[in-house]
Amino acid sequence: MAEAADFQGTSPSPARRWLRRTGALLAGAPLLAGLLQWPASSPAVAAAQDAPQAPSGAGSVAVSVDSLTPGAPTEGDTVTVSGTVTNKGKQPVTDAHVGLRVGPLLDTRSGIESVAKNSDDVRSTVGPEIDDKYSEKFSELTPGVSQRFTLSVPVNELDLGRDGVYQLAVSLAGETSAQPWEQTLGLQRTFLPWKPEAAGPKTKTAFMWPLISTVHMTAETGSDEQQTPVFHDDELAKEISPGGRLDRMVALGKDLDVTWVIDPDLLASVVAMTDRYEIPGDGDENGVGTHQDVAKRWLTDVQRAVADKEVVALPFGDPDLASLAHNGTSVTGSLSHLKDATDVAARTVESILHVTPTTDFAWPVNGAIDPSVVRVATSAGADKVIARSDTFEETGLTYTTSAPRPIGGGTTAVVADARLSTAFQGDMTKASTSALSVQRFLAQSLTLDLQTDRQRSVVVAPQRTPSASQAQTMAEAIGILQDSTWSESQSLTDAAAAKPDPAATTKVPPASSYPSSLRKQELPKAAFEQIVRTQAKLDKFKVILSDQSRVVTPFGRALNRGMSVSWRGRQAEAAIHRSGVESYLDGLIGRVRLIDKSETKLSGRSATIPVTVQNNLVQGVEHLVLRLTSTNPTRLEIDGAAYEEQPVTVSGGHSQSVKFTTSANANGRATVIAQLYTQDGRTYGDPVTFDVKVTEITATVMLVIGGGVLLLVLAGFRMYTQRKRAVAREAAGEQTRGPEADEDVHGPQNPEAPGERLPQESATGSREDDSEQPSDPAPDTEPESAGPSGTGERVDR
Repeated sequence: MAEAADFQGTSPSPARRWLRRTGALLAGAPLLAGLLQWPASSPAVAAAQDAPQAPSGAGSVAVSVDSLTPGAPTEGDTVTVSGTVTNKGKQPVTDAHVGLRVGPLLDTRSGIESVAKNSDDVRSTVGPEIDDKYSEKFSELTPGVSQRFTLSVPVNELDLGRDGVYQLAVSLAGETSAQPWEQTLGLQRTFLPWKPEAAGPKTKTAFMWPLISTVHMTAETGSDEQQTPVFHDDELAKEISPGGRLDRMVALGKDLDVTWVIDPDLLASVVAMTDRYEIPGDGDENGVGTHQDVAKRWLTDVQRAVADKEVVALPFGDPDLASLAHNGTSVTGSLSHLKDATDVAARTVESILHVTPTTDFAWPVNGAIDPSVVRVATSAGADKVIARSDTFEETGLTYTTSAPRPIGGGTTAVVADARLSTAFQGDMTKASTSALSVQRFLAQSLTLDLQTDRQRSVVVAPQRTPSASQAQTMAEAIGILQDSTWSESQSLTDAAAAKPDPAATTKVPPASSYPSSLRKQELPKAAFEQIVRTQAKLDKFKVILSDQSRVVTPFGRALNRGMSVSWRGRQAEAAIHRSGVESYLDGLIGRVRLIDKSETKLSGRSATIPVTVQNNLVQGVEHLVLRLTSTNPTRLEIDGAAYEEQPVTVSGGHSQSVKFTTSANANGRATVIAQLYTQDGRTYGDPVTFDVKVTEITATVMLVIGGGVLLLVLAGFRMYTQRKRAVAREAAGEQTRGPEADEDVHGPQNPEAPGERLPQESATGSREDDSEQPSDPAPDTEPESAGPSGTGERVDR
């Protein structure tokens, strides 16, 4: 009815007009509210579309900078950056381009570290992109596909200002179907050190170049004259072969001005490989190593590389000073091994490399020290301890001080810069990681130089065993630094001798500040107890050897290796090595022994007892004493006493019996103990115990003895009766015969002395008087007679 009443030309009623106006207002309220809100929200939306730091596709493209040359540009250079871009998203990126951005100057070393940790963060801007003509365009980036890029820009186009380190970023901008507008999808920051001209004193930098490996040799050697060495494995051959880690260290280091820091054990191990050597085989027999030529070539390369360079020799085997300080000093004798390792270090390096090394430096793990580590490090003669700046807490200093710091007792702490020393850790096989590390190292070095006008001596102590890729990265960075305008090379000895900064702290951190992560990797006390126990066995064993060097040298070096830093984090392998050394020594000691004896019987009151000493060693043994002891000397005596000792010398591969005289005082069983001793009175080997049984004198034996005595009595009685009868016959014959008979018997009378007889010669040639004296004994036999013998008489002739 209302619509029918509203005809054109007629006026609506007041009620109807009020209803229309109210409806219009209600219908237009939402639209009005939207219009009122539009001006406030449109700038935010526009800003969101234009802002590169927070697009919905941010970070969907990975940008890597694989190289930046030159690493430290100067006036007139052209900076070339190359790398890859990889679409990690699910949508293609179109209308993409890669460009360079130069960020603000970084004037603090901590600022460089902060940027390095967030080098691919696209949420924060770097700076405006330089001229578009230096960019590279891609029509499309397919998901999962990488594409190379190379950007070259004259350095004067980068608009660099004062000297310092600038951020240099490579960014990729493009759009996707979900967000069809240009946005920054990927970013990678690096550092551009800028100091085109040398101004002021240069920083002196000493770079340590470590030539260290893990333990490869065992204590075992062959029984031949050359003492063929036995290795744990053949991994050392891989390291020194072309392309191996140690091969690259030598090849790269020979062209650098560095200080070589060498473990003599590495050199000795490679020398052992130049001749016949053995490695564990599949069965019980060892295999034969075949890398003699590789070893010879590597040693020749090392000799050439270190010629006219400074060489620092670490103690043999690179002993773990912190483990020794924290867990070994309570074990008596542990420190003597460090002294021995230090003494042999210089001789080993000089004999192999033909250079005279310095042994004044001690290098604890990661340069972490406390008072006990310093005491142990200097106990073997070193007066310089290589520490690291993150060990010392500096307060109030705004610059990095020089490396040397006197810490008392005539000892100098040579403090390596922590940021420079740790710049090459991590996986350097990726070109992007390597390139960023090089630029980060250069940036830290330049920022350090610009901190003050004072000239300082800085030391770089990298990781002990760099990988081949880490060595390559280090060599690249050192090469750029040595050609830079702000640094010059210096030897480690010169750096240690530089004037200390009086503002630097010289207080050694307490034991409580030693890193717990490093303590967990230390050798336990039991390791040093086993080393000392093995040394005690070696000391007892060597005194009996005719050629001690065949045993003392290989075992001494094996014990040095048992304390090596290379066992950190490898406790099981370390225990196997130490146990192998001890068990092998026990086996050699057991080759000189007494042969077991069974029960011995004595059939009389005295006898000789033999005891056999066996020597299965290649060389002879001497200075041994064999003691035979009776546990019951009242029953059985050894050479008239409770025991007897005799010296023993046995040729190699032979046995020798030692005889002892014994006497029995009573029948029965007596226990006897045979024991070897060294000349200093210490027991050697296990004793041999056996019983000696004195056989009883039986009735049969007594009858035999009695019968013998009876025969002797009867024989004597017969001789007596025969003699008596002979005397009687002689007396009877003299009474019946006259002078004629006397003449017949005794010959003619002396004409000059009638009635006297000439003396006759006795059977012994002496003359006897004719008259028989009462004291003269009767003759043993009757006088010979020319007449015939009587019946039943025996004629002695």
